[in-house]
Amino acid sequence: MPESALRIALIGCGTVGTGVARILYEQAESLQRRCGRSLRLSRVVVRDTNKSREYLPDGIPVSSSIDDVLNDDSIDLAVQLIGGTSDARDYSVRLLESGRDLVTANKALICAHGEELFQVAEAAGRTICFEAAVAGGIPIINAITTALPGNQVEAIEGILNGTSNFILTQMLTENQSYDQALKLAQELGYAEADPTLDVDGTDAAQKLAILMRLAFATDVSIDQMILHGIDTLMLSDLEAADKLGYRIKLLATARLNNGQLEASVQPTLVQSHRALAQTNGADNIITLTGSALGPLRLSGAGAGQMPTASAVMADIVDYTAGRAERTFQAILRNRTAQPLDVLPQEASEHRFYIRCIVDDRPHVLADVTDILGRHQISISSLHQDEPVDDASGDPTARLVMMTHRADEGRMRLADAELGQLDCVRGDCLRLPVAE
Repeated sequence: MPESALRIALIGCGTVGTGVARILYEQAESLQRRCGRSLRLSRVVVRDTNKSREYLPDGIPVSSSIDDVLNDDSIDLAVQLIGGTSDARDYSVRLLESGRDLVTANKALICAHGEELFQVAEAAGRTICFEAAVAGGIPIINAITTALPGNQVEAIEGILNGTSNFILTQMLTENQSYDQALKLAQELGYAEADPTLDVDGTDAAQKLAILMRLAFATDVSIDQMILHGIDTLMLSDLEAADKLGYRIKLLATARLNNGQLEASVQPTLVQSHRALAQTNGADNIITLTGSALGPLRLSGAGAGQMPTASAVMADIVDYTAGRAERTFQAILRNRTAQPLDVLPQEASEHRFYIRCIVDDRPHVLADVTDILGRHQISISSLHQDEPVDDASGDPTARLVMMTHRADEGRMRLADAELGQLDCVRGDCLRLPVAE
């Protein structure tokens, strides 16, 4: 005798929520075969109940109150797809405490309140699924939690923000300025009207924090990471890197370093032949390095309505099949591991790309290299463009340097001194080089 339908409440029916409703509607028979029972969308909660919404079957109650879900004892699973952290955290706690299991795609929520929500779920005997919170349709949560038995994850390296990757791709391949590429990203729906969290690196850092909690049983705050965005990059930086055999990507990295955890999100020079460098447009790519397996690479659509909705549906199907509960219990058990110390930012070591706009006059190069030399930063290559006149008619030149390995602390001291030179126009740009 077939089981009764799984009754689902959808909380938030924007871009991703509409995609979930579409899959439930269009793939109903296939989903029933996979799950052994039908999946029924029973309630929807939205801010604006007057807005027309596609793929919602006739007769489904649509309201603006979470209480309508909490008071409906027939609901088995809540799919929470609203953004932000305040209402999302409150709704999630109340849903778990009321006996509902939870699926969410909200990475800011899991990053900021994940530990609290895990404790609430554990106390209530409930399950939380959050595959869609990181990297859209790429099954990275499942890979970390279930696909690497017998491995200690040693490193995570990837492109976790599709908006920034699209902008950088457009700049280099279409000869666009940062502002032009950002405008196109907004027109195509890759970037919000306020793109700050994407372009300043915060979005990728939130996702990296979630992955580190799972892979290393360690909570790392965004303040503990080296964090820089792409909004200070010029097209000339991407072109200079290209001539040197690199692509610039917003790279999220976490790795074990002598027993400590090193973490950063920053524009990084990546050798052009690497898969990371060749991942373009809004796609994401993540490489997990396991102690036994070695590198495991996953790539694909990291954002967008249907890729993210696909990840949400994967969680719903896993929940229905009983796999999600086992995965979540493994996540809870992993929390009992001894957390790692986080490597101080100043101790992180890389080769670096440095770009300065300087006055074209005698002794400028000597002043710049003197500062680097006094901080024991060795230059491996140096190039100065032919001078051009600035807006006031004064000649300036672009100075590009590649360094040998140096630690972040010495580089920051050098940054401060370079910024005080009267021959330097504006801030110098410094980017790490991936190994």
